[in-house]
Formats: sequence, structure tokens, C-alpha cells
Amino acid sequence: MVTADEIRAIKVFECLDEDACERLARVAADLNLVPGEFAAEEGAERALFAVLHGRIEATRNVDGIPRILGERLPGDVFGEVPISLGTFFPVGFRAAEQTRVMRIEPQDYHSVAAVAPAVAEEIGKLASHRMSGSRGLQGLAAAPPPPRATVVGHRWDARCSDLRRFLDRNQITFRWLTPDAPGAADEWGGPLPADDDLPVIRVVGGKTVVRPHFRRVAELLGLGTESEAADYDTVIVGAGPAGLAAAVYGASEGLRAIVVERDAPGGQAGTSSRIENYLGFPSGVSGDELASRALQQARRLGAEILVTREITRIDAGTRQVHLDGGDVLRGRTIILACGVSWRQLAIEGCDRLVGKGISYGAARSEAANVHGLDVHVIGAGNSAGQAAMFFSTHARTVTILCRGDGLEKSMSRYLIDQLATRPNINVLTHTQIAAAHGDASLETLDVTNADTGETTRLESGGLFIFIGADAETNWLPPEIALDPKGFVLTGADAAASGQWEQERDPYLLETTVPGIFACGDVRFSPVKRVAAAVGEGSMAIAFVHQYLREAAYVGA
Repeated sequence: MVTADEIRAIKVFECLDEDACERLARVAADLNLVPGEFAAEEGAERALFAVLHGRIEATRNVDGIPRILGERLPGDVFGEVPISLGTFFPVGFRAAEQTRVMRIEPQDYHSVAAVAPAVAEEIGKLASHRMSGSRGLQGLAAAPPPPRATVVGHRWDARCSDLRRFLDRNQITFRWLTPDAPGAADEWGGPLPADDDLPVIRVVGGKTVVRPHFRRVAELLGLGTESEAADYDTVIVGAGPAGLAAAVYGASEGLRAIVVERDAPGGQAGTSSRIENYLGFPSGVSGDELASRALQQARRLGAEILVTREITRIDAGTRQVHLDGGDVLRGRTIILACGVSWRQLAIEGCDRLVGKGISYGAARSEAANVHGLDVHVIGAGNSAGQAAMFFSTHARTVTILCRGDGLEKSMSRYLIDQLATRPNINVLTHTQIAAAHGDASLETLDVTNADTGETTRLESGGLFIFIGADAETNWLPPEIALDPKGFVLTGADAAASGQWEQERDPYLLETTVPGIFACGDVRFSPVKRVAAAVGEGSMAIAFVHQYLREAAYVGA
């Protein structure tokens, strides 16, 4: 419990009389923090804190790594910027050692400030000091984080596009140089690599690699590619929203959890330019931003994240997970959160131009490639509508190509209304794409009207495809039952499959193999939403706990 004497020892509260100190002591929260624990994380709700004992570090995440900006010692306050401006915490504050702080809620602070204007004046001065100067928040906001790598590659080189997308989705800041850009050689620091060697990546302070494989890039940048142990409470397959949610809840609840991702975190949601209806984000959130925050959270709570590692097989009897390269992980439980893959468009020219103007999904990083161009979106679902809205702020025109007679059957009403407000968005109904043309990059599309049979050639600077997704589960062992389309059966569907052999019923997210669970888009379910995937990821951890308790009871 905070005392009046402790409050009086805080510099900004020295002017308070005895009664005011007593009132503040009755409402202040007394927090004891272990080293590494946050009093307030970056983005947290406003409050005012004071250090009573120990040391607090101000931190900011750069490329997923906390960067220490300063410290607070006994008698110091922090949170003066959000409490003064009514904003969220622009940086995080964590304990550097065993630390004790007090927290004052906004309404309690304002009650004190009303009777002691000198306190508000002092807090305002501190906030102004923290904001100004090259080392203040204004300086931090103005100075972008230094790049960790430099990439040289052509704009329409599919390998360069894939490399840039990989770096983006793994939260790696980088500088991208195109060989034909003015001053590219000066920025590179010498003669540019030959075209046959592109793309090339140079890690700051490290090596230069030509035509790099993602595994090599991950190793150079310190991303996890090797597990720290062989045995885990749960092995999570896939780092989409469901897998990252399982990692966050599993690690936070004391489970030793590891996530294995063959590419980069984010899953299919990571390619969404904007998610408008996700709970808690009234202004919307991009898929890569949501994935980035979840990834930071999972790592901070202690989950291991492996990228560029592919699972070759799972041994259902021993719950061993075999990785490419021969590594084997043993899990007391396994969570399948491997998601789905975009359905491929089978038309002339499409495969050749993927990464050269044709993309599956639409991440925010694609915006620079479509600036001032006429682009096209295939699909009539929410993902297609969100992409059209996003690109309409960069492209000259955006045209949605829809096979049906309108968007109403498959797109949310709020998105249809938003599309109608953008004069540069058009919708072509009863239209299918027949072919894509271009040499170095996409140049034109052939589209056919289903009613008339007439084919028209359209100039196009970008094509973004949203035609559904398929489960890729043929690598799973036969003991795990699938529906005819390859989605994993769980719960009642698993029990009805004829492959469930236990006396008890399977848990809601449990597959036909006890202790192996499935969540998110890979699971047989009519609900395919980001929020549903996150919810199922957290639910899977609850069932993991139940399974482990049952296993311990039976073993006893």
C-alpha cells in the first residue's frame, strides 16, 4: 500500500498538503514488478506512474526488438505525455530490476490537479520536455528506424517482390534500390551487382548474398530458424492469426510453446490491406500490422517462433514433428493452425506474371507499385472490397471484376457503401478474366462478359486475386480425418468420422488423434474470419490444458 510519505517523496507532488497526499495514497495502485515486466506497454491506455523503488527503462520496439530510450529512477514519474495529451503510451516502460511503482488513474490525477494547479503545471513541463528535442518523442517520430538491410532488385522481378514481402512480414526495416534509380550506385556504395545476380541483399554490418534463399536471409538477420529445445508442451503449426493467438495464450499461461512457420508470420490475413471489422480497432487495421503486433506479443511472452521451416510429416502416435533438414520436435500436444492457400487462377499468362504485376492478396507494401496506374481486383468478398478501398487512394482507377450480378451476396454492407463513395472504383459484373499479357510485367488483361460472350482487352498496371482458398493438408498423417475438400475434422465431426477410438468425446477443436488440435481456416468450419481464427487459437490452448490434466490424471 502506498503511503502519504512515499507520495510526498515524489518530486512533482512535493507541493501537496497532508490531506491531498492521504487522498492520493488511498487511490494509487501499488505495483511490484519483476525484471522485464512492463508497467505500461507501448500503446497502453493513459495513466500516470511514479517510481518508488528500483529502476524503469523506457523502450520502443524497432524491428520487433526493444530499444532502450531512457530510464526513470525513484522519485521520477512517467506517463506525463499520455496523461497530458489524452493519448496512448508512445513508448513502453518496463522494470530493469525488482521495482515498485505506483499508478494513478486519469480521473484521480485530474482531481489532484484541480486542487493543486502547480502539479498540473509541472506535469505539463515534463511532457513538453519529453516531446521536444532530437532525443524526445518528436525526434523519435521524425527519425525512421535505421534499415537493417539493403536490397537491390528490379521492380517487376518476382524474386525481389517475394524477398521484400518476406522482410516486411518479419518486421525487418530495409532500403530497396532499383538498379535504374538515379544515385543507386552511390547509395549502394560502389558498382551495383550484375543483373544475373539480382536480387541481392546486404545486411548492415554483415554479409552480402546474391539470389538469397529465405532461410539464409533469416539466419543473417537473427530470425529464429532453429529450436532451443527438443521437447515442448505444444507445437503450433503455422503463424497466422490462429497460430499466433495460440502462442500468445499458451506462453502467457506457462506452456512451453513453439510456432513453426514455413514462410513468414501473418498467414493469409497478413496479405490483407485493411480489416475494418476487427473488434477493438475502430479505424481498421491492416493484416500485416495485426500480425506484427501479435508476433511481438508472442515473443515477449516467451513463445519461440521458427520461420522458413517446413514440416515434412507428423508421427501421430508419438506426436513427433519432423522438420525439413531432419530436425525433430516432440510435443505433448500439437496445434494445427496451418491455414489455407490462395486458390490459383488458371488462365493464360497468369503464372508467368505472378510477382510482376499479378498478386494473390494485397499487402500494404504493394501500394508503391500501383501509384497512378489502373489496377484490377478479382473477387466479390470482403478481402476484395478492402483491397479496392486501399488501392483507390494510390491507383488512378480500381476495377472490381465480379462473376455474379453484384457484390451483395458475398460482401458486407458497410464495404459496399464505402466503395460507392469512391469515384475511381468501378465494378464490372458478369465478368471473368480470360488471359493476362505482358513482357517484363503485366500490361493488359482480356476479360469476357458472361452475358454477351464478348471479350475486351483492358490496360492494367496490377491484378490482385481473391478467388477463395484451399486447404493444403495432404502432408498430414492418415490418422487425422479430413473432409472431402481437405479441411481437418474436429469435435463432433471427428467423432462422427469413424476414426475416433477413445471412450470420451473429442474436445471441440480436437482432431481424430487425441492431443492434436486444429484451429483457424484449416479446420472444417463455416466461419472463416480473422476474429474467429484468433478466438479458436485461444480456445485451443484451453483444450490443451484439459488434455494435459487428463493425461496427468491417467498417468497417475
